[in-house]
Amino acid sequence: MAIMHCRSIERRRTARAVVSIQMEVTGVTEGNVPFKFSTRTIAVSQHGGVILLEAPLPVGHRFELLNEFNNRKATCRVVSVRLNKDGKLHGAFELHCPEGNFWSMSFPAAGARPMKRVFVAKSVVR
Repeated sequence: MAIMHCRSIERRRTARAVVSIQMEVTGVTEGNVPFKFSTRTIAVSQHGGVILLEAPLPVGHRFELLNEFNNRKATCRVVSVRLNKDGKLHGAFELHCPEGNFWSMSFPAAGARPMKRVFVAKSVVR
């Protein structure tokens, strides 16, 4: 397991979309005990996402994820686990799915810059 420098910046390959999708998580703990639970996504990207966890999973741990929206399965790897302000455990993961488009969604191209926001000033009519 690699240790990141405390000043490293988390970089994403594609933007995240905040969307709630029902998921089923299955796997085996480090002690070879099988686990299975239903959860939902908090946010997704083309290469991964964030889900609610019932119990912490170690960073680097692999598990299977079933997207209940389109019945696609993918192997995933835990990237980070954080306790949110509301006390819920959020697990960020990376997808390892060969067929791609696990979410049945379109995402911006990698490295695409966000669109500029244009503010129109109110015109004064005299």
